[in-house]
Amino acid sequence: MSDDYFALIMAGGGGTRLWPLSRRTRPKQLLKLVGDRSLFQMTVDRLLPLIPAERIHVVTIEEQADALREQVPVIPEGNFLKEPCPRGTASVIGLGAIMLQERYGDCVMACLPADHYMKNDELFRNCLSAAYELAKQEHLVTLGITPTHPSTGYGYIHRKERLGNIGGLAAYSVEGFKEKPSASLAETYIEQGDYAWNSGMFIWKPSVILNELGSQMPDLTAGLNRIREALGRTDQKNVLDRVWVELQSETIDYGVMEGAEKVAMIVADELGWFDIGGWSGLVDILQEDQDGNLLLGNEILAIDTNETLVFQEDREEERRLIALLGVKDLIVVESGNAILICPRARAEEVRLLVERLNERRKNEYL
Repeated sequence: MSDDYFALIMAGGGGTRLWPLSRRTRPKQLLKLVGDRSLFQMTVDRLLPLIPAERIHVVTIEEQADALREQVPVIPEGNFLKEPCPRGTASVIGLGAIMLQERYGDCVMACLPADHYMKNDELFRNCLSAAYELAKQEHLVTLGITPTHPSTGYGYIHRKERLGNIGGLAAYSVEGFKEKPSASLAETYIEQGDYAWNSGMFIWKPSVILNELGSQMPDLTAGLNRIREALGRTDQKNVLDRVWVELQSETIDYGVMEGAEKVAMIVADELGWFDIGGWSGLVDILQEDQDGNLLLGNEILAIDTNETLVFQEDREEERRLIALLGVKDLIVVESGNAILICPRARAEEVRLLVERLNERRKNEYL
């Protein structure tokens, strides 16, 4: 691959829907949920055969930077960009774009979440290679996944005419982005057959995405330009800290992609792709037993229990036994000083518990 291809890994999220395992100092991307590598480590692993470590950059918050560097020491320390506080993916991508443009000129950047899981790493790299070709032609490129069911947890991409095949992968122009729909609307999308799940992975030139930000989010762009002017100066960090807290907090999907033109989509089916947003996401990846249970831990006893997920964190101190009798459709998670119990159908609402703990200033549980 060309030496003007760079990766920007977005690794500042908190993963509140995976509480209590995911905490402020131990967010989702640092967890080993599947296998012996964290989600962040797996993200880097699947990139390295295509993009070397010195061209991989990471945007994260201050509290997580050290832990991320420890997990992947091959990435140079100077490639970790620290956002003073969370301000949404539009700000993160804008910051990465001006940093990369200043350092390397108008390269191509792949903007990737740090917390996704994929089974087919080789196909992922093929998708990135195909996306690079479209990005060089001034397209805003995304990877779309053909839906397998009418999910309300993903955003959707409405595709238009076919642009052809690139490296054996189908490419389409994009009509528009639709954020997480109602159940009935998701069913309509599936029936129409011309919608894909939004994977949240984007590939483009810094100049192209910065132009879009300039036309659609001018206030954010004004702040980014103030940060750009301070790059390399002794007051760079002070300017970043001061300007960053004033930036509009918005996702790249809402802020840019819904209104963007010249958007292209690479069909990325067969990736075995999962956005592990919450506890129910593990069921899609790991094999349930004959009773529909997913029992992850060493001290779990389940009798007459069905369709239940139990996660028990390894403990250095004496282990507890989690015993279940005659229950169904539950999620039970034991981690540190907290235990979560909720109906499986309400797994996406776990973040409400985190919000309540925040309101009550129960920081010891966060």
